[in-house]
Amino acid sequence: MGFRRRIQESPKVDLTPMIDVVFLLLIFFMISTTFIERPGLNINLPASSSEQLKQNKKEVQVYLAENGDIYLQQEKVGLEELLQHLMSFDQVTTKKMTFLLMADKAALHGQVVQLMDAAKQAGFGSLAIATDKKNGK
Repeated sequence: MGFRRRIQESPKVDLTPMIDVVFLLLIFFMISTTFIERPGLNINLPASSSEQLKQNKKEVQVYLAENGDIYLQQEKVGLEELLQHLMSFDQVTTKKMTFLLMADKAALHGQVVQLMDAAKQAGFGSLAIATDKKNGK
């Protein structure tokens, strides 16, 4: 008798379900990731229990690092350069804008006051000092 030999097929692994799971994990981690508000700057804001103000669409963000470096919208500037930039705004525009100061809690008080004075000289209508929410009671 002549028996036919069956050709054995090697087992196949279907990768489609695994790719679907990996893709879903990728989407999950992309959505759940928190984005850094202050890229490239390590600023430790002081803690405060005061209420949070609504963010103004028209605002100038100024950062003061612990070592005294001043950043205007992520660009390092000097105090004179900052003052020139602030003075370049129209007086009507500055009355409607917010000067948002994000100073490190270890920054010198005198430098914070200088930046607040620069905002006053430029004629800003409001000044906000950024803080982190206080933990606890």
